Amino acid sequence: MGQALARRFDRAAFVEGDALWQMIVAGRRDMSASVDPEAERQLALRYRHGALLCESFVQAGFSAVHVENMYGPIVEAHVRTLRCPRSLVVLRPSIDAIERRYLERGGEAYRPWIPLGGSIRDAIRRFDEWIAETPPVGLWIDSSDIDVDATVDEILARWPESFVD
Repeated sequence: MGQALARRFDRAAFVEGDALWQMIVAGRRDMSASVDPEAERQLALRYRHGALLCESFVQAGFSAVHVENMYGPIVEAHVRTLRCPRSLVVLRPSIDAIERRYLERGGEAYRPWIPLGGSIRDAIRRFDEWIAETPPVGLWIDSSDIDVDATVDEILARWPESFVD
């Protein structure tokens, strides 16, 4: 999604949170359902490095599209720390759409979050609850029933709504 959006600008860079996560090749601690202060510290480092990259690209005359999994009040606080013009787009498809896409694509992203005796849907519901705790800043889109190109079209059509003061 983020790359598709970045490609629509004249000059743009794509900063992917997962690529930053993979940069730690020894000693990486992943987030999980259990509280792990080191994992949380590394996640904060990932967020900050993404912000630094975006700031650098923007200062060099590029639009920067940063895709990241971030939830709750930290989203607004983080966006406001950026020292450049900023926008925020939150994609919030339905739980049904996320489950369908997850089952079609495969993968393990939600597995660590499945509660004992629970299901993928329970894990997805947990993430959706975290999104619900995110302050309503920027542009929010329900992308349940639209593909990547249509989602990018909607983001661009509503771009001014994404601005964060």
